Amino acid sequence: MTYFTGAVAAVPTANKDKYAHHVATAWPMFKAAGAVRMVEIWGVDVPDGKITDFYGAVGAKDSETIVFSWIEWPKKATADAMWQKMEESGDTERMPEMPFDGSRMIYGGFSPIYEAGTDIGAGYYQGFLTPVPAANKKPYTQMAEEGWKMFKKGGAIGMVEAWGIDVPHGKVTDFYRATKAEEGEVPVFSWAVWPDRATCDAAKAMEAEMPDMDVSGMPFDGMRMMWAGFEPLFDTASLE
Repeated sequence: MTYFTGAVAAVPTANKDKYAHHVATAWPMFKAAGAVRMVEIWGVDVPDGKITDFYGAVGAKDSETIVFSWIEWPKKATADAMWQKMEESGDTERMPEMPFDGSRMIYGGFSPIYEAGTDIGAGYYQGFLTPVPAANKKPYTQMAEEGWKMFKKGGAIGMVEAWGIDVPHGKVTDFYRATKAEEGEVPVFSWAVWPDRATCDAAKAMEAEMPDMDVSGMPFDGMRMMWAGFEPLFDTASLE
């Protein structure tokens, strides 16, 4: 079953090209270990939130840009074997020098609970982080299905919702602190896929003109959900 290693980082804006080179250099190692795909997307429309946002999630500075990324694996065991081998062999110390502060990067393992359309060939993405009560996994999945109908109507070409199943607590930051997760809540890492930013912006404008949505029945606290717009920076699917 497909498995994702998802991450969010704050990268100095001036280091955009260096970061792209860094991930391109690291990809062959992940591919050799069995990874299927690696995607890195660069924040271009990242709003400030009232309770949570991507900037606070990774302690971003004014001179830094948010990067949302994932590595796709055929199954969790393949990813686990890779990370264990790196830890035991010391390969983590031999990786290319990171052009950003890795101590503020948040990461975890996620399993898809809803997938629709395609996330290949996108010109624009919306990335989301959401804390969801573990007991509400089924109603959240059902809500995602309804959400896809709205996104698709607006021109989206795909959507992925991935449920946290191996999300560590970090020393500086982590997904739990980023979303202000409460006891019994699980981080959800997801993205909507658009052909371009204009299509996404037009869909958001259309939604803004609709009557206010009743959020009382949502299976999670929408006030702690964060989202942002991203453009592709590196995608191994484009290399094939």
